[in-house]
Amino acid sequence: MAYGPPPSPGQGQQPEWQQQTPWQQPGNLWQQQPQQPPQQQPGGPWQQQPPQPQQGGGTAQMPGHFGPVSDDEKTWSLMAYVGQFLVGVIAPAVVLVGKGGGSPFVRRHAAQGLNMGLAAVAVWFVFGLLSLVMEALIWVPLLFTAVVMFFLVYAGRAANRGEFRRVPAAVAWPLLKK
Repeated sequence: MAYGPPPSPGQGQQPEWQQQTPWQQPGNLWQQQPQQPPQQQPGGPWQQQPPQPQQGGGTAQMPGHFGPVSDDEKTWSLMAYVGQFLVGVIAPAVVLVGKGGGSPFVRRHAAQGLNMGLAAVAVWFVFGLLSLVMEALIWVPLLFTAVVMFFLVYAGRAANRGEFRRVPAAVAWPLLKK
């Protein structure tokens, strides 16, 4: 038995191995179709795709979406939250005064961070005085501080991604407009 390339067919003929069998004739239900690989989404199947613009001329806006956000805006917005771990309510106030006027993204994060800081100061002041009367009330500002720290990280992560996540009004009292 000799091995080598298959013999070449004559003019207008297909090689035996390419000739159609009866079950592959056109119109037959059992005809095999070439398989195409599944379409891959950019970024992989685990990442959610942003909503597409609506038909009819308008564009779909995600809630809290400000369009393209620069790295500088992300950094300033992040500092409105992370700075509170070091200097408290001063950090979002500096961000709001320093960069808040130029970007609605930074202003919204700085206002929310300042609302959280002012709420924490108010809770500490009120319950600090009330704990002089009843010592068990000292746990209220401690627990509130733990909740505020959780939401500082929560909102800070969103700011670093260029997004806005609303903190519940019980934690960030709506004192300043965003």
